[in-house]
Amino acid sequence: MTRPKDAALYRPSIYSRSAILDPHPHYRALRALGPVVWLARHRLYALPRYTECKATLRDDGLYRSGHGVGANSVANRLSRGTTLNSDDAEHNRRRKLVAHRLMPRALRALADSVERQAGMVVEAAVRKGDVDAVAEIATALPAAVVPDLVGWPTDQRDKLLDWGAATFDILGPLNWQAAKAAPRALQMLRFARRVVRERTVMPGSMADELLSAVDDGTLPAHEVPPLLIDYIGPSMDTTISAISSAIHLFATHPEQWELVKSDPTLIPNAVNEVVRYASPLRAFTRKVLRAHVVAGTHIPAGARVLVLYASANRDEREWAAPDVFDIRNDAGRHVGFGNGSHACAGQGLARLETTAILRALVDRVTRIEMTGAPTSAVNNIIHRHDHLPVRLIPA
Repeated sequence: MTRPKDAALYRPSIYSRSAILDPHPHYRALRALGPVVWLARHRLYALPRYTECKATLRDDGLYRSGHGVGANSVANRLSRGTTLNSDDAEHNRRRKLVAHRLMPRALRALADSVERQAGMVVEAAVRKGDVDAVAEIATALPAAVVPDLVGWPTDQRDKLLDWGAATFDILGPLNWQAAKAAPRALQMLRFARRVVRERTVMPGSMADELLSAVDDGTLPAHEVPPLLIDYIGPSMDTTISAISSAIHLFATHPEQWELVKSDPTLIPNAVNEVVRYASPLRAFTRKVLRAHVVAGTHIPAGARVLVLYASANRDEREWAAPDVFDIRNDAGRHVGFGNGSHACAGQGLARLETTAILRALVDRVTRIEMTGAPTSAVNNIIHRHDHLPVRLIPA
């Protein structure tokens, strides 16, 4: 696709290693250029501002997910069969097969168990004192909850985090990151197919329920592996991102930690502010069904728009001080988990787990201190820490 004449132009790559590790200067530059910006390196229309991002996410009739939400055609073909890569009745059918386990009523039944496990995770970390908050807190809780919920075999979980990250990484452009991730994403798909074929799933789990639907003739067997991947990867990665970002932000903003300790009722809004400020998902694309105009820019049918969640959540037009982390902000309207019919189905579970960890920390920890420089994972789509060395000062 040639450069459009009526769109602002941005030449730098927003998927280079340096841009992935420090994206917000790029996002600020994009927002300053306008509501629609042509990314010359990626041949995409970028939507960096909040208003256009949210409107796009809520207009399934014009902006389609059924052709894939990645920035390359290979990944979009690989992701066929997922809820993310579907529209309309097909999307609703797939989502209903498993989403009922992630609805508020179902999650309330899990709440006591999640809080109990969060307490054990935090108590172990407090006893140790100096910990890697990613491995020993942020990953520990989702790893104990999500695979059981989905029904993943108990002896085949050591590669889940790496495989899940790869399924996101391939959804960027065809850069080195995506190329490295492709073999691991294919390994996960092949293993999921084997799990379904051999039926080595946990009884009573989401996977077990899907296989019962296969037996009943209401679900084709080939649809089960993509649905397993659809839920297990995102449910782990987004939660790990949110928990590790929360710990980092409270360690580097001690006044905010004092605020939440003095008033724990702020924890739900604190989770929203963490997701707004440090969005777990960078961006997905949508394919345009028909030609139209957005803020004076003509976008042709068949084009792809890049919906920049992380940029929208720092839009100066939406928040008075977007680059300030403040748990008193009205952050509930963020688009960190998407919006509309394709909003992250696992966000309720992510909120539940992040809230449980913060409550456990508030009860047991006076102060969180950084003991070294954090490192970030390099991923085209997911923003999260790789290592986060902290010291937990017990209450």
